[in-house]
Amino acid sequence: MTFTLYPDTRRTLALDSLAGLSVGDALGAQYFVPGNSAHDLLDARLPAAPWPWTDDTEEACCLVACLGDESDFDRDRFATLLASTFDPYRGYGPGAVVMLRQIREGVPWPVAAAAAFDGQGSAGNGAAMRAAPLGAWHADSLARAAGQGARAAEVTHAHPEGIAGGVAVAVAAAVATAARLDGDRPDLLGAALAHTPPGRVHDGLARARSLSGVERAAYELGNGTRSMASDTVPFALWVAARYLDDYPAAVAACVSAGGDVDTTAAIAGGVVAAYTGVDGIPPAWLSAREALPDV
Repeated sequence: MTFTLYPDTRRTLALDSLAGLSVGDALGAQYFVPGNSAHDLLDARLPAAPWPWTDDTEEACCLVACLGDESDFDRDRFATLLASTFDPYRGYGPGAVVMLRQIREGVPWPVAAAAAFDGQGSAGNGAAMRAAPLGAWHADSLARAAGQGARAAEVTHAHPEGIAGGVAVAVAAAVATAARLDGDRPDLLGAALAHTPPGRVHDGLARARSLSGVERAAYELGNGTRSMASDTVPFALWVAARYLDDYPAAVAACVSAGGDVDTTAAIAGGVVAAYTGVDGIPPAWLSAREALPDV
């Protein structure tokens, strides 16, 4: 990558990714509503608007609000914003609710994150679900995307697998954005694999490279049912790599696979929109998504 990005360009790229993330999240969440069927989406029948977004989008908006010209991602500001903004009724898991309430009440974020899950730290998919816009911001350096992805993940995820999920998605979005600017078709899974530390997320990405077919990929990799980074990120990035130039097909693949649909669609949607730009998202889908929060 030989290009230089200026702040206004970085922000535009991050906002494109955020649009893809939030639409994927909001549409995916509709398939937890009784009466909405994945077969309807495959037949181009959409749920009734508006589509409310979930915690995936709320956290991603907080992350984008903290992107700036600083040398490193401002974790203190991010933690404060997450804690002051979060709405537990947006689908936050109980562990996240406890942690963010602790931070809101004055517990330092490193202490709250380390104490989660009996001192193991969170290995969940929460850091990954919000990471794509950060990767788009750092499209001129995959190493930088990986490093800053880890910093952003550590605010809420002290477990190595939770951090690895955030790193993998940030790198995937960075390489997708760089390919958009360079006009190339990237090896998205290979790039994410190269920058993701050893562990279960890394192993899942390695397996993903040899898979074909949504049903098989979801079976082998997981579809987010356990809400862990390891059973969410490899599949979501497999979808993004397979449907990188087709945003509707990427979201439809996540919906058809079931599981934690709002989060897999948020991750895949954020990465794919980093490649296609906001023009790749159907206008009707954008208008159906609930307006983004004013963070």
